[in-house]
Amino acid sequence: MAIALTIAGSDPSGGAGVQADLKTFHQFGVYGEAVITLITVQNTVGVTRVDALAADLVLAQIQAVLEDIPPDAAKLGALGNQEIIEAVASLHIKCPLVIDPVMITKHGAPLLAKEAVATFRRLLLPQATLLSPNLQEAAELTGRPVTTLTEMRTAAKALCDLGAGSVLVKGGHLEGEAIDVLLYEGKFLELPADRIQTPHTHGTGCALSAAITAGLAQQQPLPEAVWNAKRFVHAAIRANPGLGRGSGPLNFLASWK
Repeated sequence: MAIALTIAGSDPSGGAGVQADLKTFHQFGVYGEAVITLITVQNTVGVTRVDALAADLVLAQIQAVLEDIPPDAAKLGALGNQEIIEAVASLHIKCPLVIDPVMITKHGAPLLAKEAVATFRRLLLPQATLLSPNLQEAAELTGRPVTTLTEMRTAAKALCDLGAGSVLVKGGHLEGEAIDVLLYEGKFLELPADRIQTPHTHGTGCALSAAITAGLAQQQPLPEAVWNAKRFVHAAIRANPGLGRGSGPLNFLASWK
């Protein structure tokens, strides 16, 4: 059985973070492991508190997993602060690593301290098999606007130049079609999808990166893993259960194949 590890924050409402990752791993037939980096107090309406765990506790969790049930692929989500970034980076995780640079929640709450961005860029970004920023995160990491397809390509190239193995710039916030741009082995691939008009998109980035990680754990080629993940998330948005009073979760049980 393929094994996937998520290192990310906790969402008690179950729509994002490790909760979303584990549900996604299960849907892809992968055994899921989870290391908690931070605790949030949130629901579909908003986030009221974010507490990062001690870096040594995060490190101990990861080491316990790696020495006993090592994963076939891993993903990083919200890390919270510089100390946790440094601790995770020090391990140089050997399996394929998907990094979702979660910096801010859908409700606008920060999940990565500003001063930690440079540390992330220097220590973790070069370890990424795939980096999967949204437009805002790509802009933060490159220091330039990312609002068009052309700017998405430019940002992907800049992030690969900084050391990322491949980059998927997510276009969920573009006008019109939801087009993602993948830069893989020096070539650009565009992954379009019809835009679904719904507020229920909580946890889309988490689900996408977790689905890619599951595909890599099953030894799928990276472009295939990315495309399957996009199909899964699109189906999960379309079939959303309409839960909560705000930006509700996806339907992790949606049929997508």
